[in-house]
Amino acid sequence: MNERIRAREIRLIDENGEMMGVMPPGRALDIAREKNLDLVEVSPNAMPPVCKLMDFGRFKYEQAKKENEARKHQKTITLKEIRMRPRTDEHDVAVKTRKIQEFLAEGDKVRVSVQFKGAEMRHPDLGRKLLDQIADVLKGTVTIERSPIMEGRMMSMIVSRAPGWEPPKKQTAPSAEKAQPSQNAANDTSQDSDMTDTPQK
Repeated sequence: MNERIRAREIRLIDENGEMMGVMPPGRALDIAREKNLDLVEVSPNAMPPVCKLMDFGRFKYEQAKKENEARKHQKTITLKEIRMRPRTDEHDVAVKTRKIQEFLAEGDKVRVSVQFKGAEMRHPDLGRKLLDQIADVLKGTVTIERSPIMEGRMMSMIVSRAPGWEPPKKQTAPSAEKAQPSQNAANDTSQDSDMTDTPQK
């Protein structure tokens, strides 16, 4: 940039992208100073090297701004985990399968694990059967990135969102009926579902 340009001749482009011709860098630098701009070498390997007139400080600022904006829109993919036991009942499997779909809809990958304890270690086939069952239910939804493998007391597979799969759109709930008399409110709150599924990391 500016005085650091050592070529004997350069091809100059003005601040609007117009070609100004071939000239010594000293002459090009004089033009840059008259316009209160910098002389920046943009194609050093060309014959002769190509230089452009620009406000280099503003150029660097705009570049940094674009990079920051790009980072803001980048989605960081995290690896979530869903754990089960070999004899997890069908209802819990269904709940956890829906949770896997939620993670996939957010763009994350999921490690689906089956944890064995005690005598369960003698029946790894139960864990594989459970993982195969989940993979079958999620067929078309997931890509199996790592098939089920045994690691210590844990058998796990890793799945990611299948190309082209889109999560189902949430339907708007129908209008709620008028609330029951206040004497029933306490009973209603006592019957809340206990189906919260917090993934372990």
